[in-house]
Amino acid sequence: MPRALRFYGDPVLRTKAAPVATFDASLPALVADLFDVMYREKGVGLAAPQVGESTRVFVVDVDDEDEVRTRRAFVNPVIIRREGTISAEEGCLSIPGHRDDVKRWALVEVEARDENGQPFTMTAEGLLARAIQHELDHLDGILFIDRLSPIKRKLLEARLKRFKAPASAVAQGAEGSASSL
Repeated sequence: MPRALRFYGDPVLRTKAAPVATFDASLPALVADLFDVMYREKGVGLAAPQVGESTRVFVVDVDDEDEVRTRRAFVNPVIIRREGTISAEEGCLSIPGHRDDVKRWALVEVEARDENGQPFTMTAEGLLARAIQHELDHLDGILFIDRLSPIKRKLLEARLKRFKAPASAVAQGAEGSASSL
C-alpha cells in the first residue's frame, strides 16, 4: 500500500525523530517508499516524518549546477561542518502552495549511513546542501516556515491555520515544482 504524504498540522511533522538503531530489511523498504513518494509528488527530497515515520531517515535526488546527480539516502545524519550563508526560495511538499526565501548554510559536510548501514561523509553546496538542511530540519521537527522572520512566520501561520490539504493538493499543481523539498 503506498504511503501517504503528511501535511502541515500533522503532529509527526513537529516531533523529533528517533535514531535508527537496527539496520534490517525494513530500512531499505522505507527508503524505497520515500523515493516513491518523493517522485510521485515531484520533490527533490523527503524525510521519513513526512510519511508518518518518526525515524531519522531522509532521501534526496538533486541535480547540481554542474549537472552531477546525487540520489542518496541519509540515515542518522549529522552536519559536521558549515560554511557561509545563502538565501534562496524554498517550498515543502508538506506545505503545498507556500514558498519563501530561507537563509541556509552555503556548504555543509554531513556524516550519515546509507540504508544498508554503511557510513559515508559528503560535502555539499548549492541545491544539494539546501535539500540536506531542509530534510534534516524535518528530522528535528522543524519546518521551513520556522526559519522565516517572525513577521513573515506570523502572517503565514495565520493563513496555514485555515489550511486543509486535499489528498490531491500536490497532484493539482499546488506544489509540484522540481525544487520542492
